[in-house]
Amino acid sequence: MAQVLEFKLPDLGEGLTEAEIVRWLVQVGDVVAVDQPVVEVETAKAMVEVPCPYGGVVTARFGEEGAELPVGAPLLTVAVGEGAEGHRPAADPGTDGGAARAGEQPGAGERRSEGSGNVLVGYGTSEAPARRRRVRPQGRASGAAAGSGTAGSGTVGAGSSGAGVPGRANGRVRAAEPVDGPVPVISPLVRRLARENDLDLRELTGSGPDGLILRADVEYALRAAAAQGGRAAREAGPHPDGTVREQALAATTGATATGATGSAGAAVPPGDVRIPLKGVRGAVADKLARSRREIPDATCWVDADATELMRARAAMNAASGPKISLVALLARICTAALARFPELNSTVDTEAREIVRFDHVHLGFAAQTDRGLVVPVVRDAHARDAEALTSEFARLTESARAGRLTPGELTGGTFTLNNYGVFGVDGSTPIVNHPEAAMLGVGRIVPKPWVHEGELAVRQVVQLSLTFDHRVCDGGTAGGFLRYVADCVEQPAVLLRTL
Repeated sequence: MAQVLEFKLPDLGEGLTEAEIVRWLVQVGDVVAVDQPVVEVETAKAMVEVPCPYGGVVTARFGEEGAELPVGAPLLTVAVGEGAEGHRPAADPGTDGGAARAGEQPGAGERRSEGSGNVLVGYGTSEAPARRRRVRPQGRASGAAAGSGTAGSGTVGAGSSGAGVPGRANGRVRAAEPVDGPVPVISPLVRRLARENDLDLRELTGSGPDGLILRADVEYALRAAAAQGGRAAREAGPHPDGTVREQALAATTGATATGATGSAGAAVPPGDVRIPLKGVRGAVADKLARSRREIPDATCWVDADATELMRARAAMNAASGPKISLVALLARICTAALARFPELNSTVDTEAREIVRFDHVHLGFAAQTDRGLVVPVVRDAHARDAEALTSEFARLTESARAGRLTPGELTGGTFTLNNYGVFGVDGSTPIVNHPEAAMLGVGRIVPKPWVHEGELAVRQVVQLSLTFDHRVCDGGTAGGFLRYVADCVEQPAVLLRTL
């Protein structure tokens, strides 16, 4: 007898709590193999293809493309074992999809669950313990697939009848039959939105799988209550069309409502747009806000004559071999400076009230991409020469632009190099990349009047800035670090002492 196993969104990396579905790679009724990628998701740090640890027939998908799911939420269900073929939804023989499925080899879905070779938090590499689940009737699964795009456990279409369809009584929306356990809400954002607006979630019928209450359900209930002249929010029911709920809401208000801040019923002036803080932008916002809250930062800066550094780089690139990038030379200077001032290569453990000083340098560097600002990390930068640093910077930059960075390549940094000179600006007071203790900023290198060897000359000048956590060191240490960096920029031969 087939078993229906539920595959939940795994923990894809350090500190990630949610992911957005970008593209489904399988359809309901498809046969999947162990470790086959089934969905492409975008986290706050990277685009990731999620492999399924089970082999069998996909019986349900949870969530549309563009929807956000928290870690631990169901992604899909897979029927495994003997009889799994019987869990495919009925297909219209007149459609291409039905013809294609009819042509599949019989018994292709009768694979037993095997161990997954991909290590996913919560799954491991051996066979996961199966949890028996009641299989839904075949007709209901196919109907849900056609009505909502999430087969097997989606809501029944508005025009159909059944026990799971909410009905109206005396102008109220009657909730579906109650289920065992708590209110069907997964997202803490949905709970917070309802709590802030005094909305009783038990009065709502969710449009998600198995009656799951979505953010769109709460937003529509609040908007409907406001449109009815101040009636209690719980008097309003879900929008009849659960698949276009947010679009209908935007059309009636002239703006995209997020419900994250302020009153959901407040009118948005025409022309104003609300943009959800999610994905990379949301992760950046959260991290910068946390840095400002927790880190008492200070900034110092100095101008430096980079003429000799530029000449040294030109001489390196004139010789045979790979070209050396400027950021690689700056990174080499950073690692040398951190060896002399290790206080800045550290973090603060607030719970233990201790400073943790690292014996390695994992150097992050700010990179602007179409998805937003990301900070890839060069592992063991202190052990790399200029050529190796150039190669690694190029690889990580290309991966960042293509959206292929893994969570491991975006976490674990101990110090950050921020070359904001590429934007054509001279200086900045950057925010420390929490939980690190310092960040070196580099402005543009431009010709400026400069006193050189007692005479006024035109030199290549750069402004350097250091923002640091004042808990890990005093101004003398920070000033010494920045002065050493400036000395290396002005006289690259200084680095020869530490090679």
